[in-house]
Amino acid sequence: MFRLIATDLDGTLLRPGGVLSDRTRAALDAVGADVVVVTARPPRFVQDLRLTGTAICSNGAMVYDLTHREVTHAQTVPLDVVRKVSEALAEVIPGVGIAVETGLEVLCEPGFRGFGPSNPHRTLEVLDHVFDEAHQVVQMLAWAPDAESDHMMEIAREAVGQHVAVTHSGGLGLLEISPPGVSKAATLESLCGTRGIGKDEVIAFGDMPNDLSVLGWAGTAYAMGNAHPLVKQACANHAPPNTEDGVAQVLERLFRL
Repeated sequence: MFRLIATDLDGTLLRPGGVLSDRTRAALDAVGADVVVVTARPPRFVQDLRLTGTAICSNGAMVYDLTHREVTHAQTVPLDVVRKVSEALAEVIPGVGIAVETGLEVLCEPGFRGFGPSNPHRTLEVLDHVFDEAHQVVQMLAWAPDAESDHMMEIAREAVGQHVAVTHSGGLGLLEISPPGVSKAATLESLCGTRGIGKDEVIAFGDMPNDLSVLGWAGTAYAMGNAHPLVKQACANHAPPNTEDGVAQVLERLFRL
């Protein structure tokens, strides 16, 4: 019935702390379908999970071969657009800090404090130095202190939505900004097209607004029990929360594992 499983990582496939449980790993190994990770995370994070197959990273901007550990496709935000978007956000979001994901590392200006020690990053003296050192930008990040992410996303989309795609995955006051037209769903649809897989043969799992495009495209979609209210509202099917290996529970039932 299903030829491909598309799943987010944090808050979905993984337990808190970024742990892939033995139960979930066993379910993924047993289903006999393609498993595609679809995440906001960069390739350097997913390569440590010891998965095989394909990962769609940085909210669709990168495709990563988990087996051979290589990037097979990348879409970037032009640096002139990065500068323009940074300037526009500074005008409408008080105290906003900007960082960029190059595909190899995150470069931050001093005002960006959206990451803790578990997310390695490099802070430069001024924003111009970030722009100078970024050889490419696959994703921008915007952070504001004590901001509410849903409201901040609305403001950013109004200000820069004509230039880039704006979403978030639940971080407090943290937005994820991609090249225009890039989303998890757009990249997944392209990938499925090359494999001759129709959307009705895809089952998807997610928990945050950046998963909505995939959940809306896939023939069958599950919101996690711990999902954002917008995600639960968008999906008729709800899985148990990630703390209870919700993805594994659904796969075990559907594939009769």
